[in-house]
Amino acid sequence: MREGSLEAPTRHPLAWQEPEFYDEARLDAEMRRVFDICHGCRRCFNLCDSFPRLFDLVDASPTGELDGVESKDFKPVVDACTLCDMCYMTKCPYVPPHEFNLDFPHLMLRYRAVEAKTRGIPLADRELARTDRNGKLASLAPALANWASGTSNKTTRKLLDKRAGLHPEAALPRYAGTPFVKRAGAESPAVNEDAPAFGRKAVLYATCFTNYNDPEAGLAARAVLARNGVATTVVHPRCCGMPLLEQGDIAAVAENARVVAAELGRWIDEGHDIIALVPSCSLMLKSEWPLILPEDAAVKRLAAATFDISEYVMDIARKEGMAPGMAKLEGDVTIHLACHARAQNMGQKGAEMLRLIPDTKVTVLERCSGHGGSWGFKREHFETALKVGRPVARQARQGGAAYVTSECPLAGVHIAQGMDRLGGEGAAPALVSHPVQLLARAYGIEA
Repeated sequence: MREGSLEAPTRHPLAWQEPEFYDEARLDAEMRRVFDICHGCRRCFNLCDSFPRLFDLVDASPTGELDGVESKDFKPVVDACTLCDMCYMTKCPYVPPHEFNLDFPHLMLRYRAVEAKTRGIPLADRELARTDRNGKLASLAPALANWASGTSNKTTRKLLDKRAGLHPEAALPRYAGTPFVKRAGAESPAVNEDAPAFGRKAVLYATCFTNYNDPEAGLAARAVLARNGVATTVVHPRCCGMPLLEQGDIAAVAENARVVAAELGRWIDEGHDIIALVPSCSLMLKSEWPLILPEDAAVKRLAAATFDISEYVMDIARKEGMAPGMAKLEGDVTIHLACHARAQNMGQKGAEMLRLIPDTKVTVLERCSGHGGSWGFKREHFETALKVGRPVARQARQGGAAYVTSECPLAGVHIAQGMDRLGGEGAAPALVSHPVQLLARAYGIEA
């Protein structure tokens, strides 16, 4: 074993179906083992709020060591974790195969799984995680849903604060009237038979966010792929389960994985690639599901066939070459690389994709935006989320680019809100929901 985790990191399957996984005494012992190592290292002090909370607990304890901290005080450390995986991917020198065998995010997940099993998931959190149900209902009356959830509606936002714990100043995702799957069924772009990549075919896994909140990003992705010769079909069997994973409901995530893998498996049989339109979802399909269901052949097969949309475009660029016709944008671009894109260990694919656009300067922001899924919307976390994301918002606001975009649409909204709070002279860059929309603009495509 070499010092500093110089070996390629690996991850162990989650033993969530074993009784020992939920044993509270065993969990506490593992928490103390890992926290003591983290306390002695402190390399992750600037990643998120979990580590400062932990180190403050230790420093304020009577002994100045972890043995002076009571186990009941661990919960705020767990609550601050957004499962972004950045400590595991970019900072921790003790991830497996190092003998210390640290996987901080999955330990936080285990704590939440034990909480969910022994004490239950709060009703508001359970309902927020029903993203497909919520999206279907909101799409029936999107104007009403967006009116009720808007920050300017003080009455309804006070109610959402009281009932769902959503901070009244947090900008919530807006809903579209017609879901992406339905729009895609009625609007199929012509496939460019002269493109170098003509003959490829892919399924766009819509994801609940693109389907119900941001179909324009999905339409742009589909149009760019069609321009490059890729025939696409849009499907959305079910949510990937990331909101459920955040709450520790691993059994529900496993059920979603089985359903989606079975549906997408028939498309793989017919020679389709699978493309996820949100990095959190592609991370689930590629990485989390195989660790939750390591013996499931359909899940393994789906993981091997799945691409993030930016990753897929760059696969075309490298192997066949892009279709001609892109022109310079009206200004330069700042792109925020989402943590869940970075956790896929595929490189800066969003930035690489934007650099395909002629004569366009692309500035990369590689820090956490602070939003963390629904975490950043919560009353108790919103201000912390803005604090964590302030360096990103500041760099985006002061960078001088015409556009700011993120591979994660929720991160983009959070960054925009952070820029608004910062203020400053001159116009802030325009927020573009997903970088693939800028590629569509470069092609002159109005999705």
